[in-house]
Amino acid sequence: MPAKRKPKEQKPAIDELIEVMSRLRGPGGCPWDREQNHQSIRFHAVEEVYELIDAIEADDDHEMLEECGDLLLQVVFHCQLANERKAFDFEQAARTITDKLIRRHPHVFGDSKAKDVDAVWAQWEKIKREEKEGTRHERPSVLDGIPRHLPSLQRTEKLIKKARKNSLADKPLAKPAKQRYTKATLAKELFALAEYAQRKGWQPEALLRAEANRHEKVLRKKEAKAGLELIAEDS
Repeated sequence: MPAKRKPKEQKPAIDELIEVMSRLRGPGGCPWDREQNHQSIRFHAVEEVYELIDAIEADDDHEMLEECGDLLLQVVFHCQLANERKAFDFEQAARTITDKLIRRHPHVFGDSKAKDVDAVWAQWEKIKREEKEGTRHERPSVLDGIPRHLPSLQRTEKLIKKARKNSLADKPLAKPAKQRYTKATLAKELFALAEYAQRKGWQPEALLRAEANRHEKVLRKKEAKAGLELIAEDS
């Protein structure tokens, strides 16, 4: 077992973590770590996020500390892999998010005014669109930017929220089985539907994802049509 280091001998924690990751990937490092690539570990970050959520909901600081470290490791791992490809490194990733936070909070770091949370979000979205405009990452649709790999229920929620926020879904997109639900009755209904699907041999996750995709196509057509009508009015 290596001797315990004195505090003054320790480097800044993030610098040491980056060096440890580099050594694990380097000659004489760990065989498992050396075999990995972005694709092979891509879902590890998802697992670590859910473990962090478990710790947060348990109000367990000890577990939160550990899970934050595990999640940070995934970031450092991907940065190490990218650095080996001469793409980017941890320093660049950290600088990118720092610059983004400053740029998207002009009401804190600049002269802009944002009186409430809604104003902050509107300003954030405007700045984000301007940043990506004219690039290959441009998001011409208000529905762009929802991660495809989100769990289907969460993805559906975000899709509906974006559609309603941008007046693409002023009316309900689907009619519920009942006209009124409480939180408790809705939770029971969701559970019952998931159980029913399982008994039928269906995958409720896949079913909801397919239905959300169908609604997204309809909403995108509606958005495109509205855009064409606006162009016609202006011309």
